[in-house]
This record gives sequence, C-alpha cells and structure tokens, in this order.
Amino acid sequence: MKVVVVGGGVIGTASAWILARRGHQVTLLEQFEPGHKNGASHGSSRIFRHAYADDFYVSLASRAHTLWRELENSTGTELLTLTGAVDHGLPATVTPRADALARAGLTAEVLHPHEARRRWPGLAFDTTVLHHPDAGRLDADRSVDAFVVAARNAGAAVHYGSPVREITASDVSTNSRTYKADHVVVAAGAWSSKVLGTRVDLPALVTTQEQPAHFLPVIDADWPSFIHHPGAELHTEGIYGLQSAEGIKIGEHGTGPVVDPDDRDAAPRPDGIERLKAYAGTWLPGVDVDSADALTCLYTTTPDSNFIVDRVGHLTVAAGFSGHGFKFAPAIGELVADLVDGGSAPELFRLGVRSGGDVS
Repeated sequence: MKVVVVGGGVIGTASAWILARRGHQVTLLEQFEPGHKNGASHGSSRIFRHAYADDFYVSLASRAHTLWRELENSTGTELLTLTGAVDHGLPATVTPRADALARAGLTAEVLHPHEARRRWPGLAFDTTVLHHPDAGRLDADRSVDAFVVAARNAGAAVHYGSPVREITASDVSTNSRTYKADHVVVAAGAWSSKVLGTRVDLPALVTTQEQPAHFLPVIDADWPSFIHHPGAELHTEGIYGLQSAEGIKIGEHGTGPVVDPDDRDAAPRPDGIERLKAYAGTWLPGVDVDSADALTCLYTTTPDSNFIVDRVGHLTVAAGFSGHGFKFAPAIGELVADLVDGGSAPELFRLGVRSGGDVS
C-alpha cells in the first residue's frame, strides 16, 4: 500500500519506520529542515517512565520500551538511558501509580521522603515517594534521527522542506509535487488541525508554548527522572525533571501561553523562569538556582490529555500528545500501522467528544 505520512517529528518518523518494515511503500513529508526546533520533538532529553495510574498506558510504555531497544539495535544508536524515576506528592496520586506498576509486574517501591533524600541528595521530596527503576531518559534529537535512519533502511522515502498544501481522496500535494496515496497518516503535531482542515472532526486541540529550563548541578550525584505532583506540599503546578546533557531540566506541565505555531516568538517569558527558579530554590538543593537557562517547545493538548490515534476512511490521525507522548512514540507507530492495516483504535484514543482531565 502507498502510505504518505505527514509530519517528521517523533510520532511521524516512528510511524514511518513501523509502516515501512511491515512492507508498505512509505513517503514521509516534513515541512521544515532536519534538526529544526519549531515543534515538540527537539532537544536532548525526554522522560521515559511507566508510572501511570491507567493500565493501558503502563502496557503501552512497556511495549515502547521493547521497541526503543529494537530501534537502538537496528541503528547502532544509544537512545534510552535507565536512571530510574520517582513520583512524589499526595498519596492519592502516587499510590494508584504504584498499584498499576504492581499489576504489570514492574519493580517499584514506595519510600519515605527522608529515605529518598538519602538516595538522591540533589532532590527534596514531598509526602510519598514512588521509585520505579525501569525508567529514565531518551535523547530526543537522536531518537528522531534514528527513526529516520531505520525508516529509510526499511525502504521509506523521507522528504524535508515539503509542507503539505492539500490532501484529497488519493493525493497529497506540496508546493512542488503531488504524491499518490492509498492511505494518509497525519502526525503533524501543532499543525494537525491546519493540515486536516474540516476533513476530520477533531476534539479541541490547544497549542501552548512551554518553557522548561536547565540548571547546573552543584553536587556530583545520581539524578533520577522525577515528577512532582501538586496537591500536598506543592501549591503550584506540577513539575517534571530529569538530567540532560545541559544540566538538570525542569518544567511546568502545560502552563504556557496559547500560540499559533506559525506565529510565535519562541522567547521564554520571565514570569515562567522565575517560577522555575523558585521551585528549584525549594526542591532542588543540588542545583545552582541562578544558572537557569530557559528554552521553549510546543505542547498540543486534548481536553482530557489522552492522545488521538484513530482512522477516518483513508486518513489516520495521530495528534494531541499533550506533553507526555514522546516516550510512547514507537508503540504509537505500531498503533498507527495497525489502523492503516484495518485495525481498530484503542478506546482511549478514539476521535469524539472529550471531557477534561490529565492522565500524565
């Protein structure tokens, strides 16, 4: 089958890899050049973790872990580093995650904050701490590059500088040419609504410009990836964090201003930086608070933070990854390929009306 994939971020490239290795004739179209920083897939680090309260997400992360290792082996690239991860905050938030890990047969332990502080002196901890060792971080830039290499090795064609202007029943057109397609996969991130237009009735997608920051560590210590959930001793938004090549990266989850991806300045806002510095001053004794180096990226979020991975006719849509989709990319690629091959969408990811919530 001739399949055109629109979007060369982590979801589009992962989908192209899986589709090509299943024998489809795949063409991937990306509007920007390789290595661009305009979307949601760039940078050196993303958290990998299984610690969700929902069993489906835990199983999806487990499948993704297997596929990340397959991608590493097939491309000779190191992408996933296991450092362990911790969730801390209200027992009502942390305990369901521990229970879901136990049901999946994954190793986890619940610690007192004092014990956690002894293990990880760079962090201060809140109320209840869940440690999950089969977690860590992914190198984002290298991951996208590896998916492209693997997709090309499986026979896919990848074209950069090719913004899609029109999708019809059998064609996908850019400025320079038209591609015949039996099936089209739209994995265009913040541009998904623009690419699809009125062809698909999407749940409301909101694109925000997020601004995490890197802080320089001041102690030589191990750093797990971490999620600090709001509601116990944290009276602001939840915070995620992890070690990266640039230092200790932290960010708020989904608090940035709403933007048009084609009309934004990509400049971090001072108030956001100050909030991260205030958090670091209280909860990250292992960093230099004044070393904050901020950056920006995009979230495209659904009303309930569950992803959209569903099919309408000859179109499959993979969108709305709500700031927590990167870790799942190769498993999402399998779901996309299943849809192209005639399968059904998981119930959580189907098109339709969504209510509010946050599953991450």
